[in-house]
Amino acid sequence: MRFDILTLFPEIINAYINESIIKRALQNNLIEINVINIRDFTLLKNGQVDDTPYGGGAGMVLMCEPVVRAIESVKKEDSKVYLLTPQGKTFNDKLASTIINETKHLILVCGHYEGFDERIKNFVDGEISIGDYVLTGGELPALVIIDAISRFIPGVIAEESFKEESFKDNLLDYPVYTKPRDFRGYQVPDVLLSGNHQKINEYRNNEKLRITKEKRPDLLDK
Repeated sequence: MRFDILTLFPEIINAYINESIIKRALQNNLIEINVINIRDFTLLKNGQVDDTPYGGGAGMVLMCEPVVRAIESVKKEDSKVYLLTPQGKTFNDKLASTIINETKHLILVCGHYEGFDERIKNFVDGEISIGDYVLTGGELPALVIIDAISRFIPGVIAEESFKEESFKDNLLDYPVYTKPRDFRGYQVPDVLLSGNHQKINEYRNNEKLRITKEKRPDLLDK
């Protein structure tokens, strides 16, 4: 899977992808991440990529020319291109799975300032949001999307870890424990120490339902 990240701040992306699981996935050639600086595609002096909005208003707007030229520099016939905006479709595990089934080349365009010139949307496949809040830029959403999608790629994480995790079958994950058995009076549930795998599985399934009912009952409605 190849990711192309179009951004005004490449150092933010580079800092993250050189750590932990994503770093190992890159080293093992399971994914490819290219960071493209949108400023490299402006035709104006001093790397200008934004300007004041027509009609007036606060802030600056990302211009068509540099963003579209940056997209066209990496886009192929089978690529999917998404703007990262608060107006986009909410990102979740289902959308992550859909994207990875649709393409092996994902282009994510990070916004800033007051947003994108509306005409840029004619050159992309859609918009994605990671939640109902506003961030100062699209770099964090891009990293969230890369991380979530990469988990679907065989070899990036252990297969056993992928089988049981939150949001699978619209349930939150069961609680987990490790040593010591007793921490300041808080005990590990006895069933997890029993060695009886049938009872352990029953306990975990019941805990999934309990926790989902308690924390995210809306998931059960699905």
